Amino acid sequence: QDAEVVRTRDPQRLAQCDVVVDVGGEYDPERHRYDHHQRSFTESMRSLRPDKPWTTKLSSAGLVYCHFGSQILAGLLGQPEDGPVVTALYDKLYENFVEEIDAIDNGIAQAEGEPRYALTTTLSARVGHLNPRWNDPEQDTEVG
Repeated sequence: QDAEVVRTRDPQRLAQCDVVVDVGGEYDPERHRYDHHQRSFTESMRSLRPDKPWTTKLSSAGLVYCHFGSQILAGLLGQPEDGPVVTALYDKLYENFVEEIDAIDNGIAQAEGEPRYALTTTLSARVGHLNPRWNDPEQDTEVG
């Protein structure tokens, strides 16, 4: 909540950070380092959480979601982290949102024939969700 966000690739500054995401060249959850850019990195949701079916290589966003998604959802919902509501929402959110980010960030094509993942969060779709519905009385896109 009171975290300072620093954008840097300076190794000396990164060493002072409590959490490092998408830079730094290391994945070490015990030290809160969540980068996926090493050649040796091959982790997927399934490799880190064998109870999950997804084998798409994780991006840094996926790593953070994998490690903290259930905890965050439980806190927001006031539900137990291992309860059915949090589990169902965690799975749906990964399958319908985060997996696409993981795949695109890692250059994984959606399909070689049958699609590997769903495209539901394209920029066009996100912008479209900001537009008023056809039947909204207020049609001014600048009001909000």
